[in-house]
Amino acid sequence: MSHSTTPFIELLKRDRRYKAEAYAFVYEALSYAQNVSGAGKREMHEPIPEESLAGIKSSGQNEATETDCGNHVTGQELCRAAREYAITQYGFLAKTVLNSLGIRKTDDIGNIVYNLISIGQMRKTPQDSRDDFSNVFDFDAAFGETYQIHSGNA
Repeated sequence: MSHSTTPFIELLKRDRRYKAEAYAFVYEALSYAQNVSGAGKREMHEPIPEESLAGIKSSGQNEATETDCGNHVTGQELCRAAREYAITQYGFLAKTVLNSLGIRKTDDIGNIVYNLISIGQMRKTPQDSRDDFSNVFDFDAAFGETYQIHSGNA
């Protein structure tokens, strides 16, 4: 007996580095980036650069359309938003929670995004690259500096 599985289930089987919740977190961080931190928003008078529009393919190619480019969040913006979102959601435990999902560095956020692109659940522009997520910040420094527990004996 054969049963069909969704592309997402297949993705989880193929790449076991990240839990399903890690993908949900990245979606939530993207929403946070667009709706709370203002990433990807362009001023009405700011034109979309021609190089951002050059070679963009229509839907079905996992690449953004001209309309999407005005609300496009870069890899660096997504990583910074993910940090902010994790801190607002998990406080002192942000790094621990992310690590438990398989997210230990900004490159992991990029891997998750590109996994979602591979199954058609996210899109990219021709200028996007996995390198956009590489070493955006150090997790230890980014989460450790925000929350340091000080003893009252100082």
